[in-house]
Amino acid sequence: MGKLHNRIADPRMLRIIRRYLEAGTMANGVVVERHEGTPQGGPLSPLLANVLLDEVDKELERRGHCFVRYADDCNVYVRSKRAGERVLAALRQQYAKLRLKVNEEKSTVARVWDRKFLGYSFWAAPGKKVKLRVAAKALTAMKQRVRQITNRNGGRSMNRVTEELSAYLRGWKEYFKLSDTNRVFFDLDQWIHRRLRAVQLKQWKQGRTVYHALQQRGAPRRVALAAAAHTRRWWRVAGHGALHTALPGSLFERLGVPRLAANTSTH
Repeated sequence: MGKLHNRIADPRMLRIIRRYLEAGTMANGVVVERHEGTPQGGPLSPLLANVLLDEVDKELERRGHCFVRYADDCNVYVRSKRAGERVLAALRQQYAKLRLKVNEEKSTVARVWDRKFLGYSFWAAPGKKVKLRVAAKALTAMKQRVRQITNRNGGRSMNRVTEELSAYLRGWKEYFKLSDTNRVFFDLDQWIHRRLRAVQLKQWKQGRTVYHALQQRGAPRRVALAAAAHTRRWWRVAGHGALHTALPGSLFERLGVPRLAANTSTH
């Protein structure tokens, strides 16, 4: 609050912030007393982080370091491991003066390729050009979410599944639009379309229904027969090349599922 007094002249604003900091939190319908910090994801947290960490930014600038920070997530880029260790030790001291603790589990000195920032990581393209990609952890989380949405045991219609999936993928694609790894996105498109084919096959259920539906969509008779004969092996059948024609990626795009890869045709 002392630092806020130096920046905010309006006493009414200061009172509101103090009351917000002193208020409890609601957990499972019960008010819980809070003694420090702000609620996770609260709108006040980024503002207070910027006010408190402004002097850390200024010190890094004074020392001529390249760095990037968003709220309390900060990466500092140096030329050697020894320099990185010096900077990390200095940051520990600066944070301690602000009564903040460095999260030792998440903080380390490492090569830039091995670290992530806000879901992104770096890779070196030909010609030593540094480009952005989706970090491995973010890709894993994305796939897990898609698996949940396209769970074949949900009992939901294809329209319901694609509606929920579309909303998630549009936001995900917009967030990671700075990534320059079109091949990764192309492979994700193929994987997502296969999961949707498996959902559709499961919803048809009966072998006879599967056979007639695939025949109507142009699948070869032998493929339709094979799919009808293996109606419990949805994932395996969904990967057959002929089903790319019967249930093409363009079908799911018409249902609203966005294509992640740019300037490529998916089947």
